[in-house]
Amino acid sequence: MLVAAAVCPSAPLLVPEVAAGAAFELDALRAACADAVGVLAASRPDRLVVIGPAGQPDRGRHHEGARGSFREFGVDLDVRLGTAPGTPSEDAGADRALPPSLAVAAWLLRGWAAAPLEGLGVGEPLEQDRCAATGAMIASTADRVALLVMGDGSACRTLKAPGYLDERAAPFDASVAAALAAADTEALAALDAELAEALQAAGRAPWQVLAGAAQGAGLAGQLLYEDAPYGVGYFVATWT
Repeated sequence: MLVAAAVCPSAPLLVPEVAAGAAFELDALRAACADAVGVLAASRPDRLVVIGPAGQPDRGRHHEGARGSFREFGVDLDVRLGTAPGTPSEDAGADRALPPSLAVAAWLLRGWAAAPLEGLGVGEPLEQDRCAATGAMIASTADRVALLVMGDGSACRTLKAPGYLDERAAPFDASVAAALAAADTEALAALDAELAEALQAAGRAPWQVLAGAAQGAGLAGQLLYEDAPYGVGYFVATWT
């Protein structure tokens, strides 16, 4: 069953080398993410599953030890998903490359040794019922399952945002923040997929997988960070 979850943004700007001279602007966000990962470790999971949005080629399972890179963002930096003790490096290298969201997760989890882990790339169009079923399946795979859920809110919060300004963006993000703060699985499950797509909210499907995994688990939520730097809604939350 699900014993803990952490929600973090999937933005590559979390990685200081990618943010470069603007890295200091997200220091508070990075600190909140580090605290959230610490909560996962403290939950003593048997298994950690990292979930993030992914394009068509990167959807599905990514094994521990899978490699990712930030080279597409102009940074010569590679990461691995966990340490994969005892796994030959050539085997890890043969696995599919991590999508950007899981590469960011791998960066957040550097040094992780609390439990075996794996990644799951989720298609952003995944229907709500399939998200719920996926989450329930993940929660049933071990006695103590933890999730690290990567995803961003609306990218339409300001005129300079990637998706330009949309007046629906702030209310949408406010509803997400409230649901994460309250560990409200029903509110997350009810997020409008079409609206999320219009607002370029890449976290909708991963959050709904979380809702499916947490159904009936009785977890309490805490919102550690909520802001929209660069016009994109970022949230950090823990459920325990």
